[in-house]
Parts: sequence; structure tokens; C-alpha cells
Amino acid sequence: MAMENQVLTPHVYWAQRHRELYLRVELSDVQNPAISIIENVLHFKAQGHGAKGDNVYEFHLEFLDPVKPEPVYKLTQRQVNITIQKKVRNWWERLTKQEKRPLFLAPDFDRWLDESDAEMELRAKEQERLKKLRLESQGSPEVIANLRKGYLFMYNFVQFLGFSWIFVNMTVRFFILGKESFYDTFHTVADMMYFCQMLSAVETINAAIGVIKSPVIPCLIQLLGRNFILFIIFGTVEEMQTKAVVFFVFLTWSAIEIFRYPFYMLSCIDMDWKVLTWLRYTVWIPLYPLGCLAEAVSVIQSIPVFNETGRFSFTLPYPVKIKVRFSFFLQIYLIILFLGLYINFRHLYKQRRRRYGQKKKKVH
Repeated sequence: MAMENQVLTPHVYWAQRHRELYLRVELSDVQNPAISIIENVLHFKAQGHGAKGDNVYEFHLEFLDPVKPEPVYKLTQRQVNITIQKKVRNWWERLTKQEKRPLFLAPDFDRWLDESDAEMELRAKEQERLKKLRLESQGSPEVIANLRKGYLFMYNFVQFLGFSWIFVNMTVRFFILGKESFYDTFHTVADMMYFCQMLSAVETINAAIGVIKSPVIPCLIQLLGRNFILFIIFGTVEEMQTKAVVFFVFLTWSAIEIFRYPFYMLSCIDMDWKVLTWLRYTVWIPLYPLGCLAEAVSVIQSIPVFNETGRFSFTLPYPVKIKVRFSFFLQIYLIILFLGLYINFRHLYKQRRRRYGQKKKKVH
């Protein structure tokens, strides 16, 4: 009989895991494979090139324990890889029901593991699966980073729009009305300033929870200082709302922020505009002291008003019965104000030095 008409058995190599069986059939250029599992017996028949050349190769294997009747195979140029699922998760002592191993069957040492190693591999896969599920439920680090950048971009954008509106409004009114615009600044832009300063609390929260890398103390000092001036000194005393100092306080605040917030916006999208960066790290040098001076003037001007109205003053209970004027706390606040200026000025100076620090000169 001619060799090509003979039905031969190929070399088959096997390995296992707790849930799966792996078979590697040494046949190349396989055509028309017929692979099925019937009554727990694997039937294989295919045309291909094996140890006996091009021919029809065939084998049958009855498994030791029940398997699922849906084998999955993959053809490569040199072999046929078959994966079979066990019905019960356990470790087999051998592959076939018959104790004597078929001559064509041998262990696949490329994939072979003993039971303990397979158990470790299974645990590693399970941990990897749980880690993947946890990351999917929490969101991937890249997605979280993009959400953080988007959130910070929008926050800085809104603040930039708010302070820009204040600055432009005050500037235009000054050129049209001159000094007359000083005295109704509060009634013109106070609502927007209230909004921006309340929203600035988010910046301190971001620093506290680690959304941004800024230190908490300088953020908190600026938040509390500005809001004290805005809500207590200006907001509760109508006599202060028509004073020219309001114009200078609001102007210095907004002039600082119209450079700071767009700088942070561009940082969120990894852009660096050198002119804007230089302005962000430079304009505070004259504006912070001027702003602090304007705030101090507003506090000093409010002291007689609080003394006259008695607002926020109180009398200590019996037997002391001493009246404590709110102006006493304002005088203490003036000291705290300049202490806060020193802390913030020192923080901003360090930032600028890190950005534009002098390079060490080479010694020849």
C-alpha cells in the first residue's frame, strides 16, 4: 500500500492545570482537521506532515475523568494546539483512563508543572484577575489622571473668567468715570467677587486632599484673609462699601489672579507659555505688598465705624462685665495680616527661585 494512503498516529504531548488540559499534536501544514469529544473520548483526524511525511494522522484518547465536550484548537505552521476544559477542578494523576500510557503520548515539558506550581500559577492568575476588576471598578490610573486634569482645568477656567470680568469692569469704568468709579466699586462687582472668593475654598480643599501639590497653609491664609476683608469688613458695614479702598483691594486681587489661573490652566494640558509663566512668578512681587497694604487700610478705616456702631462687640458676663470691642480684634488682625504676608511672600519667593534660580557658575 502507498505511504500516503496509510493512517498513522502523530506524536502528542500533554500538560494540565487544575481546570484545563493542553494537547500539542506534532503535525505541520494541517488540512481539514476533525476534532471532537464524544462520550469523554477525544477523536482526532487530520491531513498533515508528520514523522511519516504527508499523510492522514489519527488518534483517540479516553480521558481519566469527565471533560467538557467542546475542545478548542488552534492551528500553527508546525503543530495543532488543543485546549480542553475539565468538568471538575482537580489534579489528574494521568491523562487517560487506561493506566498504560499510549506510545504516541508524552509529557509536554515546555508547559509541564507539578501540582504545587500549578496551584501557585492559579493563585497568581486569580490575583491578577481581581486586580483588574478592582482597577476597572475604580477606573484606570490614566482615566483618573485625565479626569483630574479636566476638573482642574475647568476650575481654573471659571476663576479666570470671574476675575477677568472684575478686572476689566473696574478698568473700563475707571477710564470712563475716573475717580468717581472708586466709590461704587463694591456695588458694581461685589457679587462676582463673592462668587470667586467662595469658589476659592475649593482650591484649599484640593491642596488638603492632595488633588494639587500646593501646601495647605499658604492657601488657607489667603482664603481666610481675603474672605475676612470681603465678608466682614466690606460685607457687613455699609459705610465701608462706598470707600475708595475697596477699589484698590479688588484691583490688586484680580490683577494677581488673571495671571495665576491661566498659568494653572495651561499646566493642566502640559503647555508652558513663557511670557505667562514669567508674569505668574513676577507680578506678585509688587502686587502682594500693595494688596496687603490696601487690606490694612480698609481694616484701619473700619475701626472707628465698628466702635461707633458697636457691631460684633460684646460684654463679658458677671462679675467681670467688661465690654470687649470688635476693634480690639481688628488691631490683632493687623498683626496677623502682615505675618500672613510674610508667610505667603516667602512661599512665593521660594517658588520663583526654584523656577528661575541662578545657575551655578562654572569654576575654571
